[in-house]
Amino acid sequence: MSKIEVTLKTPKDNGRKGFIPFVTAGDPDLETSLEIVRALAKSGADIIELGVPFSDPMADGPTIQRSSQRALENGMNLRSVVELVERFRETFDTPIVLFSYLNPLMQNGVERLAATCEQIGIDGILVTDAIDDEANEIAAILKGKNIDLISLIAPTTTDERLKRISGSAAGFLYAVSRAGVTGARSEMSNAAEILVGRARQFTNLPIAVGFGISTRDQVLDVWKYADAAVVGSAIVAEIERSSASNAVRNVELLLHSLLPQFAKASDEI
Repeated sequence: MSKIEVTLKTPKDNGRKGFIPFVTAGDPDLETSLEIVRALAKSGADIIELGVPFSDPMADGPTIQRSSQRALENGMNLRSVVELVERFRETFDTPIVLFSYLNPLMQNGVERLAATCEQIGIDGILVTDAIDDEANEIAAILKGKNIDLISLIAPTTTDERLKRISGSAAGFLYAVSRAGVTGARSEMSNAAEILVGRARQFTNLPIAVGFGISTRDQVLDVWKYADAAVVGSAIVAEIERSSASNAVRNVELLLHSLLPQFAKASDEI
């Protein structure tokens, strides 16, 4: 099993499940972003999704689109993201998954990126717009470097495709809670639970649920039927509302409100 799979399958204290926060690398700036990622690890994140800034993030809602634009305006690119992870790895071994689109990866070269990821300790990559043969080709390259290609499934995914995706998936399956783009929601339907139940027929991999999770009650609800909850837009929105000087503290406070039963944030909270 990969490091990611082991992390999500390892029993947690208090019977909790996995927690996977998402932030955009370089938002609001490189140094603050690094401190936020460190805070996520200190506060109990099991895996951290790190968004690679991209000019056309079609799967993302307005909140994450704006964060990507802010990061790009700060000069962030894939190389800068790699440097951020290198510095993070000086003190933390929390698994890191890059959340990206195909274009920036292809510009860099997937084989070269895979070698870099292996060297610095990036554990997985999620490519939102890579499917079928293209995804299989990327998965094979990454597997050769012990890196997981994380696969997305959605309520609209047919059983035939679920079976095919599950057959080549690694790390965990990312179950999108609803059709559409990312973004926090006040309510969630049962579509994600149904999807997770369908996917269990075809895989023994952990299944994480994301898109729209923004409250503690939603996290606890996801934990009833899935192995992990992904929270992204709620954290990114908190960063957007904050100044660089208080963004880290505000993110810690948000995590404490989402997950008080296992938060490890400092006494400053």
